[in-house]
Amino acid sequence: MKPKKMLDDNLFWEVINKIDWTKQDDEDRMNLAIEFLSKKKVSEIKQFQENLSYKLYQLDTKEHAKNIGEESFKNEETHFSVDYFLYVRCCVIANGKEVFENTLNNSKQMPKDLDFEPLIYLAEQAYEKRMNKELEYDTGCDYETYSNIKGWE
Repeated sequence: MKPKKMLDDNLFWEVINKIDWTKQDDEDRMNLAIEFLSKKKVSEIKQFQENLSYKLYQLDTKEHAKNIGEESFKNEETHFSVDYFLYVRCCVIANGKEVFENTLNNSKQMPKDLDFEPLIYLAEQAYEKRMNKELEYDTGCDYETYSNIKGWE
């Protein structure tokens, strides 16, 4: 899978850095990031989603899945939540560039028993805020678990 045009990486991380970890509620944590991204061009909102999808795709590997705590991937016969693994990968990205890069290069750095599902909806919510309609956009990379075929070999 190949990503389409992605948002400049510096701007991508600027959006991510707007997540306010001082707030208790996930929705409140996301408000600044949604507001910030909603003021960008529609093309940039889509490019943000493209960049996010590609980063999630990069983290979609068996080795990363084996290091997420109690719900870690063990083998094909044991239950493994594909959705939970996606949300753990979101947690990696939501914690910033340094955490992402360290975790991408060292699967043992994956968060243990932590996830952050709201990140997956950031571009959709920013687009809806800006355009008053749902985002209809297919990324070049699929972020769903097992999409990175080489990562699961």
